[in-house]
Amino acid sequence: MAVVVDRLGLYRVLADKPQRPQELAERTGTTPRYVEEWLRGQAAGGYVEYDPATGSYSLTEEQAFALTDPDGPVYAPGAFQLALGALRAEPRIVEAFRTGDGVGWHEHDQDVFVGCERFFRPGYIANLVESWLPALDGVVAKLQHGARVADVGCGHGASTLLMASAYPRSTFVGSDYHGGSIAAARQRVADAGTADRVSFEVASAQTFSGGPYDLVTSFDCLHDMGDPLGAARHVRQALDPDGTWMVVEPAAGDAVADNLNPVGRTYYSFSTFLCVPNALSQAGGYSLGAQAGEEPIRRLAGDAGFTRFRRVAETPFNLVYEARP
Repeated sequence: MAVVVDRLGLYRVLADKPQRPQELAERTGTTPRYVEEWLRGQAAGGYVEYDPATGSYSLTEEQAFALTDPDGPVYAPGAFQLALGALRAEPRIVEAFRTGDGVGWHEHDQDVFVGCERFFRPGYIANLVESWLPALDGVVAKLQHGARVADVGCGHGASTLLMASAYPRSTFVGSDYHGGSIAAARQRVADAGTADRVSFEVASAQTFSGGPYDLVTSFDCLHDMGDPLGAARHVRQALDPDGTWMVVEPAAGDAVADNLNPVGRTYYSFSTFLCVPNALSQAGGYSLGAQAGEEPIRRLAGDAGFTRFRRVAETPFNLVYEARP
């Protein structure tokens, strides 16, 4: 229901003021009986507030914060869209449990690709330029003067374009093995008029081109790869000797017990439907999973030839690491 009404704009209109179902329906071009039933269910679930004295419904400031702003630091409808899209693969996931075969990212419903960006992009907006990049040793100065950056596993290019907007003297190359996502990213570059310094290519993390790069980034994707060590080695080879690999991964502790919480519940479930199947579908067939934690990433960087590794930032949803040659 969150996906349905997000597409219809009901949350955003309800945030304006308390409204009865008839008024909300009129303002959104929807049917009152559907809106009424939806509002009742939303009130029962704590997503909206109900006033029995007036028969009106409303959003608190906190509810509106999470449900109405796609550019805010948290946007729950993106997570719901991602989940809905992932569930459309349920028959294939059932079979994969039996056979051990993988299910590639490219095999999923379009809502997975769109929902994934809508879920992660708010966190990038809130943190990437403001705190994550400044936490890296000397990277912001390079970006301000003009650096070469590779954004690996870029999807629709949200992270790439955020960095490009903040650092107009630098050049950026985003890569992803999923051709449909790269097509969407290229369209966004064309719309933004930044094609002179931002480009995208269809390539895996083990084959992306160019270099030497001052900065290589990978946002919420290393754990999805069937050959993460091969990816790390390729990043190492593509970096300038004084370059930096910024690894952004889902927030997780190293032990299972550390992740038995609401974030772990969400990420383990998404990982079972998306991350592990995708990794098992690729060459290498190794899967870190979305709740790998810091230590496996540290070992991976060391095995790939990086000599310095540290955690530089964290949020409730992400951990950020710096790896240096």
